[in-house]
Amino acid sequence: MASAFLAVSALAAARGVLWPQQEASPTRFQPQIDAFLEEDRVDPPPRHAILFIGSSIFREWENLKAQMAPLPVFNRAFGGSRTADILFYMDEIVLPYEPKIIVYYCGSNDINAGEKADAISGRFREFVARVHAKLPAARIFFVSINRAPQKRDRWDIVDEANRQVRVHCQADRQLGFIDVNPALFDQEGNPRLELYQEDKLHFKPQAYAEFAAIIKPVIANAWDLLKFSKRL
Repeated sequence: MASAFLAVSALAAARGVLWPQQEASPTRFQPQIDAFLEEDRVDPPPRHAILFIGSSIFREWENLKAQMAPLPVFNRAFGGSRTADILFYMDEIVLPYEPKIIVYYCGSNDINAGEKADAISGRFREFVARVHAKLPAARIFFVSINRAPQKRDRWDIVDEANRQVRVHCQADRQLGFIDVNPALFDQEGNPRLELYQEDKLHFKPQAYAEFAAIIKPVIANAWDLLKFSKRL
């Protein structure tokens, strides 16, 4: 076990990622990443477009392109991923596309694995720093970690991670924080269970329609500003 961790840590270090010991090996996602790379070879996504990246909450967004149309979006989220996994693979499925806008959802699986808010927000800040080192003009939007019923006993961690990221985003004009949690609760403050699958974590299609109504106007405005700035 120790030798396996050292091997993963060495590989992560080569990619500029400090790998936490409790984190599962990132190589478990290699088949998904290889599938993305093959898709890129056969049918490349648009360059300088809008990338959705993160974990299964985004991966299962089946109608993303239709619900974001006509914005040029594409999805490279992979299920089960944690914030360290996104860092590990960003040289393959983030930076090469040179996206103008990145929409990021990750952190739910970190919380399930016992991670603290500081670690989650810290890895998002690292993601931002690495993106802007290569793509200084890119806009990055963090979509709030969901206060899912499955995490009720850890909502304090969810809230604190979201708070830290929101503060960081407010201090940088290239960043934005998009809070989708209000759509997940009714007027009495109870979770809208009709939006969730049986695991009370993942979502039914109706939830994604709610997300689109919140996320799309923000992204569309950012995209329009980018186009306008190019014309000046």
